[in-house]
Amino acid sequence: MASRRRVESSNYRNPCLTMHQPWASLLVYGIKRVEGRSWPAPVRGRLWIHAASKIPEPETIRAMEDFYREIYAMNGITDVKFPEHYPVSRLLGCVDVVGCVTCEELVNWEELPASVRIEGQTAFCWLCEQPQKLIIPFEMRGYQGVYNLEKKIYESAVRGLSSVKPPLPVKFPLPDPKDPYSLKPGSLASHPNGSRISEEEKSPSLVAAIAGARVAATQFAKNNMSPPTTGGDIESDEKPVSSRTRKNSGEGVQ
Repeated sequence: MASRRRVESSNYRNPCLTMHQPWASLLVYGIKRVEGRSWPAPVRGRLWIHAASKIPEPETIRAMEDFYREIYAMNGITDVKFPEHYPVSRLLGCVDVVGCVTCEELVNWEELPASVRIEGQTAFCWLCEQPQKLIIPFEMRGYQGVYNLEKKIYESAVRGLSSVKPPLPVKFPLPDPKDPYSLKPGSLASHPNGSRISEEEKSPSLVAAIAGARVAATQFAKNNMSPPTTGGDIESDEKPVSSRTRKNSGEGVQ
């Protein structure tokens, strides 16, 4: 499955990713800075974020908000402002994907704040910056994987973006500033001087929050589908889309 998703970024004109709530809104609001997936990011640059049709359970929202409260507290931030609503079946906004590394690389990346490294809970970590949200989210249908926005939706959405102020903005440094694709799986392996945050360094409340976030993600792992992630990976309840459709900006959304 992963091999089918490794499409060159040039084949995407206005790439979009459908995610479950509350993960989708947390990413667009800049609270979530790492999108966890079982497959590497096929794009760099702007990625539109669409919320799937499943209404999130209050327990799921609470678990993920508790998770982010705890990890931001590691960096002294205690006033995280969460979204008031988590709309579904809506295009919410966008982020810039600046790189993708493995979980092992992220958790050992000492230059990053501890709260970002804790977000590394999945095989591949998509690194996101510059979140923007739509003033009025657009109703639309989503698809599995990365796909192109329909041209008319993109043209309307790009005019309705508004910048957001994340609780702790992060810049992910590129190994080669001249190469936007240099931050990729394996690119940090030559710098093994980092150290992951030990269990002893984690407070009991943080350990509990991490466990709660993992439990929240497992609700989407049904019928022997792909392994769950703490990124709200969408594998089931949105319409499948062929690689041809993903590449064609006029056929990406219905």
